[in-house]
Amino acid sequence: MPSAQELQAQANRHRRAIVDMIHTANAGHPGGSLSVIDVLTAIYATDVDLHAEARSRVVLSKGHAVPAQYAILHEAGILSDAEMGTLRQLDSRLQGHPCTHRLPEVDATTGLLGQGLSQGIGMALAKRMQGDPHRVYVVCGDGEMHEGQIWEAAAQAAQWKLNNLICVVDENHLSSSGVTREVIDNRDLAEKFRAFGWTAETIDGHDMEQILAALERARACEDGPYAIIAETVKGKGVSYMENNVAYHSSGISGELYERALRDLDALEGGQ
Repeated sequence: MPSAQELQAQANRHRRAIVDMIHTANAGHPGGSLSVIDVLTAIYATDVDLHAEARSRVVLSKGHAVPAQYAILHEAGILSDAEMGTLRQLDSRLQGHPCTHRLPEVDATTGLLGQGLSQGIGMALAKRMQGDPHRVYVVCGDGEMHEGQIWEAAAQAAQWKLNNLICVVDENHLSSSGVTREVIDNRDLAEKFRAFGWTAETIDGHDMEQILAALERARACEDGPYAIIAETVKGKGVSYMENNVAYHSSGISGELYERALRDLDALEGGQ
């Protein structure tokens, strides 16, 4: 398995790919893509073989962060260099949200927030019934925790004791509407998941060692579903995007693109 340092370097390469894609398209969701990339990189690198028929699956419930997923698929050889320049273009496989119709490797068509955990439950239950030992990871946003369907699904997953289901919440504290606690205060999400019958913990979602350790605990848990609340920074790695709700959805052009590249150069140089 790659070391934490190697995975951090990989995640930072993915950050550059995210910025490049959104710059070329002049549209996308940079903030949430940059906040989730460390966790997403670790999940794929340690438990998802994209070239295997039977494998663990990833449901990116916060589908607007799909540039992060595309960056990982590119490094795995699923997407070509040329295709990476087609984000959000007509007839491109790289749509603004994951779509299995043209790109089955994204595992789930998502974008309507709140539905991904239900999809993941169906996949996890199917794997159990088929004797498939692989896992299902559902990656949600903290703004998505405002959706009632999430908590209905959480109750059902615990009822069925789906110990092959892992939910990771990218808690960057900002949604498209602003600060999440000012829209609906999620309070302690780990405590909430525990109340619904899950095993849950909170970690630093940018500390690769913490991420790897949490994933290992989640995979070893036999009691039922496991939730990892990853505390992150929206726009992580690009100084002017960090904790800035304006970059929930935004293009990256001109001097702002150059500034982003300088920030990423500094991030990579500090590894």
